[in-house]
Amino acid sequence: MGKICPLSKILLPIDGSDNSLRAVRFAGYLGSALKDDLLNVNILRVITGGFISQHLSYIDLMADVVGETDTFKKIKEEHIDKNIKPALEEAEKILKNLGVKAEIEKVVAEGDAAKKIIEIAEKKQCQTIIMAKRGISEIEGFFLGSVTNKVIHSVKNQSVYIIGQKIHEVSECPLPEILIPIDGSRYSLKGVELAACLASKLGSVRKIALLRVINLAVIMERLQGGIEPLEEANKIFEEAKKILLNAGISENIIQPLIKVGIPAEEILREVDRGNYSMIIIGRKGRSSLKDYVLGSVS
Repeated sequence: MGKICPLSKILLPIDGSDNSLRAVRFAGYLGSALKDDLLNVNILRVITGGFISQHLSYIDLMADVVGETDTFKKIKEEHIDKNIKPALEEAEKILKNLGVKAEIEKVVAEGDAAKKIIEIAEKKQCQTIIMAKRGISEIEGFFLGSVTNKVIHSVKNQSVYIIGQKIHEVSECPLPEILIPIDGSRYSLKGVELAACLASKLGSVRKIALLRVINLAVIMERLQGGIEPLEEANKIFEEAKKILLNAGISENIIQPLIKVGIPAEEILREVDRGNYSMIIIGRKGRSSLKDYVLGSVS
C-alpha cells in the first residue's frame, strides 16, 4: 500500500488505576507484536488541579501564584518522588516484561489533563494515544469519562485507542478480530486504513468485519430521494474492501455485514454477538440527516 502506519510513536497516559494499568498491558502486547515497527512509547502522568486542591485547600488557588510558593514546590516534589515516579517505573517495567523493545520515555506534566495529553501528543509527534475509558477520581488522578471524551473529539492527527474492561492478552496478535462500522465518510474509511495497517503489521488478524447500519430513521427519506440503501451499502463495502485488498489483506478474513436499525444499538448488538477485540469507529461521519457515525454514536 505504500503508507506509513500510524503506529511508530505511542502516547500512554496513566493515572495508577486498574483501568489505566490495563491500558499499559494492552500497549505492551501491541508493542511486542509490532516489534521493530514501534519506535517510541511516551508514558505520561498529568498532575491535575485535583492534586493541588487536595494538598493546598487552605490557599487561594490561583495556579500562577501557588506554583511559585516554596510550600507547593516541596509538596509537589514529594508527590512526584513518592507516587508519580514509581507509577511511571511500574508502567515501564510492564511494557518491557511484555516484550516492548522500543525506546520508552517517562513524562510528567501539570495542568488540565485532556489539554496536556493533546499538547504532548503533538509535541512528541505521537500518532497513537492509548488510554483507559475511565479511572480514579479527579482528586487522585484524571481519567474520568469527560477527559477521554475531550481527547477523542479534540485530537487532529492521532488515533485514540480506548481500552475497555477486557483485553486479548496474547503478544503474537492482541487484535485477532476487528469490527469497523462504516458509512462511506472519510472518517470511517480512515478507520479501514488503520485496520489495514494493523492487519498487515500484526499478521495474525483472523477477521475484519465491515458493518454498515442502514439507519431506520432516514431509510424512507433516502428511498424517496432515489437512493437504494442496499446498493449504497454495497458500494461502501467495495470501497472499504479495496483499501484492505490493496494493503495485502486476504479476502478470506473480510466479512461484510448489513443491519437495519438504530446505528448505535446495532453496533453494540454486533459487539455483544461477536468476539471482537477491537472496534474502529470514526468520531464523525456524514450529517445526521444522511448517516450515523457522528460523535453521539461514537
